[in-house]
Amino acid sequence: MNHQCFLSGGGDTDNMDFGSRINTNELNSAQLEAVKTINGPVLVIAGAGSGKTRTLVYRLVYLVEQGIDPDSILLLTFTRKAAMEMLSRAATLLGGSCNRVMGGTFHAVANLLLRRYGHYIGYGTNFTIIDRADAEGIINLIKSSLDLGGAGKRFPSKRVILNIISGSINKSYPFEELVNSQYYHLVEFIDDLNRIRIHYQQFKHDHGLMDYDDLLVNFRDVLAENENVRREVSSRFRYVMVDEYQDTNRIQAQIVRLIAAEHDNVMVVGDDSQSIYSFRGADFRNIMDFPKIFPGAKIVRLEENYRSSQKILEATNAIIDQAQEKYTKKLFSNIREGERPFLYAARDDGEQARYVAGKIAELHEQGTPYHEMAVLFRAGFHSFKLELELANSQIDFEKRGGLKLTETAHVKDVVSYLRLVANVRDNLSWHRILLHLPKVGPKTAQKIVTTVAGADDPLASLKNYPSAPAWKQEFAELVRTLSDLQNLFTPLSQFERVMEYYQPVFERLYHDDYPSRARDLEQLKTIILDYKNLQDFLDDASLDPPDLNADPFSEEDNRKLVLSTIHSAKGLEWDTVFIIDLAEGKFPSVHAVPFPDQLEEERRLLYVAATRAKTRLFLSYPRETIAADRSRHYCTISPFISALPAGLIDSIPRVENVYGYSPSASWSFSSNQLMASREISGKTAMPAQSAKGLPSDKIESTENLAPGMNVKHGFFGHGQIRKISGSKTVDVFFPRHGMKTLRLDYAQLELV
Repeated sequence: MNHQCFLSGGGDTDNMDFGSRINTNELNSAQLEAVKTINGPVLVIAGAGSGKTRTLVYRLVYLVEQGIDPDSILLLTFTRKAAMEMLSRAATLLGGSCNRVMGGTFHAVANLLLRRYGHYIGYGTNFTIIDRADAEGIINLIKSSLDLGGAGKRFPSKRVILNIISGSINKSYPFEELVNSQYYHLVEFIDDLNRIRIHYQQFKHDHGLMDYDDLLVNFRDVLAENENVRREVSSRFRYVMVDEYQDTNRIQAQIVRLIAAEHDNVMVVGDDSQSIYSFRGADFRNIMDFPKIFPGAKIVRLEENYRSSQKILEATNAIIDQAQEKYTKKLFSNIREGERPFLYAARDDGEQARYVAGKIAELHEQGTPYHEMAVLFRAGFHSFKLELELANSQIDFEKRGGLKLTETAHVKDVVSYLRLVANVRDNLSWHRILLHLPKVGPKTAQKIVTTVAGADDPLASLKNYPSAPAWKQEFAELVRTLSDLQNLFTPLSQFERVMEYYQPVFERLYHDDYPSRARDLEQLKTIILDYKNLQDFLDDASLDPPDLNADPFSEEDNRKLVLSTIHSAKGLEWDTVFIIDLAEGKFPSVHAVPFPDQLEEERRLLYVAATRAKTRLFLSYPRETIAADRSRHYCTISPFISALPAGLIDSIPRVENVYGYSPSASWSFSSNQLMASREISGKTAMPAQSAKGLPSDKIESTENLAPGMNVKHGFFGHGQIRKISGSKTVDVFFPRHGMKTLRLDYAQLELV
């Protein structure tokens, strides 16, 4: 597929007047400044909803109208659709056809130019680009050739191996360090993983193949290592424009720098406050360091927002004002009507779900279409209880950026055992759990199911089934588990017995990523805690998954309420937005708190979520959660919200009887802090952190620390100090998580 697109100005453009093609009334003063700045490096900080696409389109038109050869313009975007839209709109304004400006994704442009210059690194013009499935197939082939995979061998899957290889490239992170820090449970395989990586690179080179990462790396290397190529490419593309610059990784930023080597005529457009994709390799430093990489860069701020009401923007501005490092900007809007954001402190997760579902129903009755409302959350599993509540309320929804409760394989596994308790003749569940047995394939499973299904007492028939020696022990344990389940009478006790059996099966089946999957099972347990009857849980959990063959652009699908992770919601907008689970430890995530860079990205994530709202914004959090061990934990509100100045958010002190409950919290706003008090069993719930003036057990400086001391961390557990760096930073080795560099301001370490 040709990802290149060209734009023709048509005729003599040397003496064209800018106003003859563009109505300057469509541009505000900042946009016009960005459009008319042609030479030298320009950084356009485009706030949310500030019309960055319009600015890029009009700047493209302006360049051509000033007599600049369209062949010398390069537009780099993150999606082919974005490039086509911009070039099409520019061509319409110019009255010409799209045929001379090169525009497309980084990968598409790299592909085109590597066809010409790839021979410098040993590739011919006819190299083949492989997709994800091809790459995983090669990994599998290499695993087999090195005798690292196969039946009965516990080794990371091809998917995870490719994730590690690609992650190391995109994050510009040493391979071994990435395994140690993010795939610590696979450290024992690190040497073999590195062998596979080396063989994979050699295989591609020997067979004239490039994957998507290779396109960027090889293009960067050709430019960096060959001065004549760099000069030729830079001389051809004398005007470079880059969209969504905050989402670039380090390699892409290097490519931009190399292409502009001869002239520095680069305009990048982005928003540091919306840099939220570090897990994909995006580097926040690219946009922050642009003025250093391109000395003398002009900075233009687009601050007029065309999406949200002023009252919403006042709150979102305050959220991002707390950022430790940023380009200062104040979004403003001429949309004066609307209400301040609302905050609801729910008693627990269930009450939060009931409140959100009830409010959505109320707004719909008042005339707001479901598809103009969205519920946003930090992680996919945060919406599980809400999904059940929406299903009970018969509110149809579409979930984006995460699987529904029963769509994850490991949750389906557990639910299958529970379904057999309710219906011992559930053949689908029998098939699923029998295939968990080692050495049992589809044919054997079918034989067992046929025998069991035709028996008067399926469990007795299962117990008497002649198992093979290869799976006799595991089969006997399965029979014992199913028998025990018949004598347990609460959903929680049944779940716990299933997990007693399933845990080693779980770790075997999903050995390469079971730590991350385990959180879903913990969430499932907290949901089951609310049920007294297993059938009620199974009925609620049977949410219909979306039809994979349905047209995503059909009218019916576009009328649904949207549930979405915030990452999947970036770039979208709705009339009304709900952001849920804004509790400390959930948002920001407990995993991010010890690391300043990750904590700052969490803040930007909330900013992105809040700026999706046009008219109404609802914030909520549970004041109490139940952990997997059935212990109750009292939550404080997210520090991102508690630090907001007074008067920006309205609290919701009670809920109308139509929702079936009335919260008991009383709320007040102080100048810089949102305080909540609630009497629980005669005692006042206190935040986890120490109050002012009270002694704290947390380590606040390295003054009395030394390597070898044992410490405890809230998430990583027990560890040992290995290195002290300055007054606030220590390196700690945790047996299950590897080496971590922690800032004492955030880590809340304790001496053991």
